[in-house]
Amino acid sequence: MTRTRYHETLDILKNDITHMGKLAYEAIDRSILALKELDKELARTVIDGDQEIDDYEMKIEKAISQIIALQSPTAKDMRLVTSCLKIAIDIERMSDLAVNIAEIARDMEGEHIKPLVDIPIMAEDARNMLEQSMIAFANNDAKMAEDTAKEDDKIDRAFYSIEKELIDMMRADESIIINASHLLFVLRYIERIGDHACNICESIVYIVEGQREDLN
Repeated sequence: MTRTRYHETLDILKNDITHMGKLAYEAIDRSILALKELDKELARTVIDGDQEIDDYEMKIEKAISQIIALQSPTAKDMRLVTSCLKIAIDIERMSDLAVNIAEIARDMEGEHIKPLVDIPIMAEDARNMLEQSMIAFANNDAKMAEDTAKEDDKIDRAFYSIEKELIDMMRADESIIINASHLLFVLRYIERIGDHACNICESIVYIVEGQREDLN
C-alpha cells in the first residue's frame, strides 16, 4: 500500500464512520417516531435496518486491522485509527438502543399513558449530540466536541424529571404500570445514547489533542 493509498484509506475510514453515525441518528429518529405514533411497521424498519450498521462496524474493524498490520501508522494516525474503532463501537451501541426503543414501540399495547412530548424532545437532544459529534469528527474540531458533550447535562436533567413523573403516575394508578415501565426503559435508553455521544466526543478530543478528557 503506497502512502497515497494509505491516506486515501484513512479518508475512507473517516467517511465510513460519519456515514455509520448518520444511519444511527436516522434510526433514533425513526424509533422515537414509531414510539410516539405506535407505528409497528416503522418500528420493524428500525429493527431490520440495524444489520446495515452492524455491517459497517465489521467493515471498519477489518479496515483498521489492515491499516495497523500493513502501514505502521504514526502516533497521530494511530490515535485516529484506534479511536475510529472505539467510535464505531459507540455508534453500534447507540443503534442497538434505537432498536430497543423500536421493540418497545412494536410491543406496546393500548394508548400512551400521557401525551408523548417530553420524551421525544429528550431523544432529539440525544440524537443532535450524535449528529454534532459526527460533524466535529469530520472536521477534527475538539472545541465543538467539548461543547457537544456539555449537552448531556440537559438530557440527564430531563431523565430524572420524567422518571419522577412516571413513577408518581404509577403510584397513583397501578393500571398504567406496564406501559409506564416501557417508557422508563425508553428513558434509560435515551440517557445511554447521550452517554455514548459523550464517549465519541472524548475520542475526538483525543484524536485532535492527544489527551484523554472525561467529558461525561
